[in-house]
Amino acid sequence: MGDILANLATGWATALTLVNLSYCFLGVLIGTLVGVLPGLGPVATIAMLLPATLTLPADSALIMLAGIYYGAQYGGSTTAILINLPGESSSVVTTLDGHAMARQGRAGAALATAAIGSFFAGTVATFVIAFLAPPLANLAINFQAPEYFSLMVLGLIASIVLAQGSLLNALGMVVLGLLLGLIGTDVTSGTQRFTFGLSALSDGINFVIVAMGVFGIAEIVRNLEDDETRALLVQEIRALMPNREERRRIVAPILRGTTVGSLLGILPGGGALLASFAAYAVEKRLSPRGQEFGKGAIEGVAAPEAANNAGAQTSFIPMLTLGIPSNPVMALMIGAMIIQGIRPGPNVMLEQAPLFWGVIVSMWIGNLFLLLLNLPMIGLWVRLLRVPYDLLFPSILLFAAVGVLSLSNSVADVYLLALFGVLGYAFAKLGCEPAPLLLGYILGPMMEEYLRRALTLSRGDPSIFLLRPISAAMLFAAALAVGLLVLPAVRSTRRQAFTE
Repeated sequence: MGDILANLATGWATALTLVNLSYCFLGVLIGTLVGVLPGLGPVATIAMLLPATLTLPADSALIMLAGIYYGAQYGGSTTAILINLPGESSSVVTTLDGHAMARQGRAGAALATAAIGSFFAGTVATFVIAFLAPPLANLAINFQAPEYFSLMVLGLIASIVLAQGSLLNALGMVVLGLLLGLIGTDVTSGTQRFTFGLSALSDGINFVIVAMGVFGIAEIVRNLEDDETRALLVQEIRALMPNREERRRIVAPILRGTTVGSLLGILPGGGALLASFAAYAVEKRLSPRGQEFGKGAIEGVAAPEAANNAGAQTSFIPMLTLGIPSNPVMALMIGAMIIQGIRPGPNVMLEQAPLFWGVIVSMWIGNLFLLLLNLPMIGLWVRLLRVPYDLLFPSILLFAAVGVLSLSNSVADVYLLALFGVLGYAFAKLGCEPAPLLLGYILGPMMEEYLRRALTLSRGDPSIFLLRPISAAMLFAAALAVGLLVLPAVRSTRRQAFTE
């Protein structure tokens, strides 16, 4: 306990500097804005802002990017409740009862419930990170090259959970990501690989270009196809706070949603989206008012909103302690760390203790900022919903192009950005989720490095991965995960063959 308090004191010293407080506020403000405006999302926004973090101190950059992620969970509930259009995917469940409450003239109570549940869950989730991160990091410090390689294999297999659609598509995206990560000059031999004789590819493709293209640019093009209007159904919001009976009813759902979200956020593929769906399902089953769900039950707002914020924050645990991203946003966070010259993994807590604990403590501060931002500024967010999207996307595209050009002052990077934007749009049309590609791209070079180290230690004997217990256990878990994914498809195919 003494070590935890000492670590938190280090974090407070980092987070409470004027610079980091400013970037924390900026991050949660941008995150709320991103959540309010449908069609953007934290993944695309963080990808777009990566070039801007190059000139920032590492702790300020990560604090700001983290604030964007969990801030978007707050903002997404505003549009979900007011216009039945979730600004963030994790707020989809909130539309079921939140919008029904708005139609009944209870929009203020729904918005306040979402803010209160998110604040409580975010606070609890930060405690969970503070207590679970050190033992996980201490365990991982004992890892050597074979364990790291097996851990990354497990991470890539688990990333398939992030993808919707067929297993084959997800595996194909992982492989493509691994291949993209190999482009450039081999550090060991000095040989150029997959560059096709182009000097612009000799140093590989910058992570920022890939992320901004397949997430940011592709998302903008996809949104241009959506002609859905954003007519506000709620022009004036009265009675912002829930009444006494509603406050009594939301206590247990917030507690259960926080528990579900904290647990699921740690798992690969979990995070805010899965947590909100799971919390809603649990609450509907346990609530004595289950028949009211979907018709304006305040419990149907409290539980998923608490869960999505808790899940968003506890998803930082595997990223900070093991260097393994549990969702696309965490993959971008790892990319930001690499850009700052920080090698993700358990050594971050030892070598970069002020940064590590500063990011964690900033989540407390950020949740307080969000509570102050969301309740008094509801009117501002409502007015922002009237901004036409055809005025937003040109400025976003311009910002993306300027950001990429600033990386190395190379026009070739802008062409690559456009190429990956087209690829990202094509992936969306083909039903291929880009998240596994991004994870493969990040983990691929590190996997290659640890594979080479492990084989050097064993003098070329691959059995080293099975002879070391921890490595073997992680490879077995990866094989088991593949089996669990494949078996349902095999059974479905066999059943269909027999019926025909």
